[in-house]
Amino acid sequence: MQRHFDNRTHRLRHGTMLRTAATVCFGVWLNVQTVAAADAARDFHIPAQSLNNALMAFAADSGLEVVFNADGIRGLNAKSLEGRMTPEQALDRLLQGSGYGYRYINDHTVTLEKRSVPINSAPGASTLPPMTVTGNAEYDSTDPYNPDYNRPNATTATKTDTPIMETPANIQIIPRAVLNDQQVVRLEKAFDNVSGVYTLTRDSHNQSGAMIRGFLNNEFYRNGTRVSASWLTDGFRETANLERVEVLKGVSSILYGRVEPGGMVNVVTKQPLSTPYYSLQQQFGSFDFYRTMADATGAINDDKSLLYRLNFAYEDAGSFRDFVNNDRVFFAPVLRWNIGDKTQATLELEYKHGSDTFDQGLPAIGTRPAAVPRNRNLAGPQGLIQESDSFWAGLNWSHAFNDRWSVSHKFNALIADFPLSPGIAVAGPANGCNLSTCNMNRRIRTSNWSGEQYYTSLDLTGKVDTGPLEHTLLFGWDYYNSTASSGLAKVATAQAVDLFNPIFTETSVGLLNNPNTTEIFSIDENWYGFYVQDQVKLPFNIQLLAGFRYDDAEVATKDVFTARNSPTDTTIGNQRADAVKPRFGVVWQPLHELSFYGNYVENFGLANTFNKDQNNKALPPQTAEQWEVGMKMQLFNDRLTASLAWFDLTKHNIATPHPDPDLANRGISINTGEVRNQGLELDMSGEVYPGLNVIGSYALTDSEITRDNSGNKGNRFFNVPKHGGSFWATYELQSGDMRGLKFGAGMIARGQREGNNANKFQLPGFATFNLMTAYSWYLNKSKITTQLNIDNVLDKHYYASSQNSASNGIFPGAPLTFLGSVKIEF
Repeated sequence: MQRHFDNRTHRLRHGTMLRTAATVCFGVWLNVQTVAAADAARDFHIPAQSLNNALMAFAADSGLEVVFNADGIRGLNAKSLEGRMTPEQALDRLLQGSGYGYRYINDHTVTLEKRSVPINSAPGASTLPPMTVTGNAEYDSTDPYNPDYNRPNATTATKTDTPIMETPANIQIIPRAVLNDQQVVRLEKAFDNVSGVYTLTRDSHNQSGAMIRGFLNNEFYRNGTRVSASWLTDGFRETANLERVEVLKGVSSILYGRVEPGGMVNVVTKQPLSTPYYSLQQQFGSFDFYRTMADATGAINDDKSLLYRLNFAYEDAGSFRDFVNNDRVFFAPVLRWNIGDKTQATLELEYKHGSDTFDQGLPAIGTRPAAVPRNRNLAGPQGLIQESDSFWAGLNWSHAFNDRWSVSHKFNALIADFPLSPGIAVAGPANGCNLSTCNMNRRIRTSNWSGEQYYTSLDLTGKVDTGPLEHTLLFGWDYYNSTASSGLAKVATAQAVDLFNPIFTETSVGLLNNPNTTEIFSIDENWYGFYVQDQVKLPFNIQLLAGFRYDDAEVATKDVFTARNSPTDTTIGNQRADAVKPRFGVVWQPLHELSFYGNYVENFGLANTFNKDQNNKALPPQTAEQWEVGMKMQLFNDRLTASLAWFDLTKHNIATPHPDPDLANRGISINTGEVRNQGLELDMSGEVYPGLNVIGSYALTDSEITRDNSGNKGNRFFNVPKHGGSFWATYELQSGDMRGLKFGAGMIARGQREGNNANKFQLPGFATFNLMTAYSWYLNKSKITTQLNIDNVLDKHYYASSQNSASNGIFPGAPLTFLGSVKIEF
């Protein structure tokens, strides 16, 4: 990319920075009002912060444009600036001790220069000659004050820092600015901003899950490393330490191992900064919601080789659902050691404790969810309480051998314990339910889950030229081990209640002394993989991507179920499988603002863990393949990106009951199930006008069960609407006495969804509207922000999701909800 700068003005808000990998220099043009620089004194209130951010604030206050080398001032700080002074006096103070001075290039523009050249020249004394900058424009995503909705680069799709315009895959990013503006406390709320990604509420609203391109994914990655298996979940993915969320659409197993083919979610966490930054935020809202968060980062020693970051969150919250309460504590320290210019090591820890009420939702009656109040919780006041304690530790290091070859290694471990205290669970409706009468069976149960997980990966990245072709090579290896077990689960019958008029009476947990059933369960999964990838730059702005992965995986399960002293051992022998799967992609970028891409990729999917054949052996693992084509655009001087994609994704080897009824009743399955999802996806995010940010999405998904032995052939897959979309926009005043005032509004729309794969009942379509307002101002050295978000403004009664069951697991959406916040940063 080449860009020519002369007298044009590139407008950026406070907190954004345009970086380029330039061989000459990096240019940032700052201007909120293009006016002549006046000699008259004015009031300045700029807190101590990084010199980069201070210069942005100065440009906004003074009306001057400032041109400077962004990389040259990286790591430099400015002292606070308070008082009445001329712009020249203010700039002198900001630059004091930095080694930089300034000179005018015209009446309203100054440029920073090293002290070795003449400074403070008279206005108009010289002009900056035209400048050619070569590189890829990107904003600094690590700046805590960055209000930008757009991110031009991502690592999830290729494991290399590749511009999204040059990536032959659909990768969407939800940056911290969006998370802040929408006050995203639950990760699934962030998914509303991405096309074709739909929340699946599971296990009492205390587990994050998503349907991506029509397939359920409960497994998340953290900075490119696997976090936990679905049976080892430790509750919600905490958002307090998230920098951004990257969603890779489609098959991703080539680089990351066994994962559902619809796509993957990679959460990118906040990392230590050399410039000190501290924040404290208090949130409070409807249904007794209280949440406190703190963030601190900076250098430990003088040479800034040791950096730290610490994030903390505490939450005490009720719910619009009866008898539901949540209590959580989160603590995440990070320590980075910059051993040298080419070597770094980072140690990360996370501790999370949760105490969450287990809420199982509502049943369906007929073809619709039961017509009862959305707050109704049929477990009553003795509902199950899910306790959880998890400790996660990660160590990663990287070393650059030179400017072309580097190596990186990551390792993490998770130890989790999540006992389920004795309480009431809802088993589903009894026979004879209708629209006016329905008794709900209930039971009392307990269990004690625990597990461990270990993951490690080693990547070697290098650049090689073969004649006119430029190659970016990736060689990688990873290993994953996960074990989980329940020491003993007990279930006993409890008193049923009327769905339409529940009366709750106390149930004795002593019933568990003579349980109806007990169960001992364990699962052990191991797999390792080796992968190779080559990104090749060809003439005429064409780029190719090709790669493959070899996987070797083994899963062992044991499930001993006892019904009134009649044990049934459903132990399945070790399932071992290996496979080689390819990936191909191409990108053509005829213009800087436009690119076209296509890809074909195959998936080595999840194990059919609990399904066995007539010989009591596990069924072969699931597989998938995907075709995809699309286009991407960069608009408004690269401040807004948009993408349009068409995909065709088919998942094979889904376990279905054996066609012989006698064998099916014995739990025997065969691998004949198949689901095909195809459709269009449209996404956009960024700035369309100074201060006006937008993020929006739309998806058309045609979902069909193409092979099945259960009578579901031809049906839609559950919880996947044919049409779904969202739009969110905020505008922040850029000048005047009310600068810092922000307004926002948005909507989320979903078409009708099937409640289960049998398509026996449906969740009606809906649209909800959300609002926000915020105001930020400076008090001495601190920035204070007050904010109010109002979700579901029209108090729409809707259903968020279904768990593929008519018995229960239909979760109503939240009613009109207020969430306020006060945040201080310094």
